[in-house]
Amino acid sequence: MTPNSRFSHLKISRRFKLFGLLAFASATLAAGSAAAVPSFAMQTDKPCQACHVAGFGPQLTPYGRDFKLRGYTERAAEKTFTLPFSIMAVASYLQTQTKAPAPPANGFSTNDNTALDQVSLFVAGGLGSHLGGFVQTTYDGVGKTWTWDNLDLRATTVVKISNLDTVLGLSLNNSPTVQDAWNTLPAWGHPFTGSSLAPSPSASPLLAGGLAQTTLGLTGYAWIDTTYYVEGGAYGSPNRTTLSRLGADPTSPGSIEGLAPYGRVAYQTKLAGGNLELGAFGMRTDINPGLDRTTGQTDRYSDIGLDASYQNALDSGDVVSIDARYLREKQTLNATCALSSSSGAACADNRLNDFRVDASYFWRDKIGATLGVFNTWGPANPFTYPDSRTFKPDSSGVMLQLDATPWGEGKSPWGPRFNMRLGIQYTLYSRFDGASRNFDGAGANASGNNTLRVFTWFAY
Repeated sequence: MTPNSRFSHLKISRRFKLFGLLAFASATLAAGSAAAVPSFAMQTDKPCQACHVAGFGPQLTPYGRDFKLRGYTERAAEKTFTLPFSIMAVASYLQTQTKAPAPPANGFSTNDNTALDQVSLFVAGGLGSHLGGFVQTTYDGVGKTWTWDNLDLRATTVVKISNLDTVLGLSLNNSPTVQDAWNTLPAWGHPFTGSSLAPSPSASPLLAGGLAQTTLGLTGYAWIDTTYYVEGGAYGSPNRTTLSRLGADPTSPGSIEGLAPYGRVAYQTKLAGGNLELGAFGMRTDINPGLDRTTGQTDRYSDIGLDASYQNALDSGDVVSIDARYLREKQTLNATCALSSSSGAACADNRLNDFRVDASYFWRDKIGATLGVFNTWGPANPFTYPDSRTFKPDSSGVMLQLDATPWGEGKSPWGPRFNMRLGIQYTLYSRFDGASRNFDGAGANASGNNTLRVFTWFAY
């Protein structure tokens, strides 16, 4: 990097940091006219079921998508003030088919673990008719640490384009796809809750959460006639000290070189009594792995994907939803190869494919069953996947979830702010880190990672 480019990058980082601090301060100081999750229900005077499938986040209804894209600003006329804070907690019991060779985290056993997975605090809501958003901070009950979590601050306005109502917006956020309004992209995609104690495959695309909470981005979008969606922007890395103070690990995956462009398009229309969405998205990111700049090279990740969703609220009160995405990533790992003293295309060039689809049926929008299918695959690469017996990233399986949300319509005995979901998940792996059997070369089978999880999820 030249001195001029370093100076330019420094100025951009400072502007990102200043913008973030000002936006956070505005949301906090404007508490008198803001509201928070689940206080959006109080702000709009509508039950959680209006915005969320089965009355519990994060799966959005068409109304919930529009509310988000309009900057969280809608407010019932008589609601001049609502409490701007909320709290959320998730706890679970987890059992794997085969106990782990070592505890998954300090203070836990090799199997049969109970944990407070997380506690989150929120400040969020609408400020007037043009500004809104939310700030989330989370206590990790497994790692015993606090960190900043999801951030999405918006400025919006409504204009006419060819006589069509068009929402124009800006989103300042800290995780690519966290600003998205459909439950197909990684930030809000299935599964909607999980535990860090559960075994998980080692390979996944960078865009599938690898940049969450270690970046800050600004994107602009247009939501035309509640039908067409177009978005574009870029992400950068706050400095190491800032990320450390916010509880994030600045070395994983490393710092973005310059800015990483992000784009998204989507089309939504009515079909067979429901709403169909078809879309595409992509991002290109140059990373200094582990913050190391000594090689003079970067790792480049080019992610491009397709997604689709369908949701239908039946006359019976039942709800059907289907979400799907395919993401293909091209990796050019020049910096990683240089750091490991390896060379050549065999080391640097890699491909990763990820496909996910889930289908849900919710009886009376309260009791639901969801089946999710996932498949990650790519060519063998001994440099990228040295711990796999086959040197492949291949992992696949299914997840079944049953859950109940008794008070999504806002009639909890503890008031309309209180909401709760109870659920049970079972994940079955047909492949794990490259193979079905003996995937690690030490006798471990994919089925040994099959996981039962029973969870409770509270919000107030």
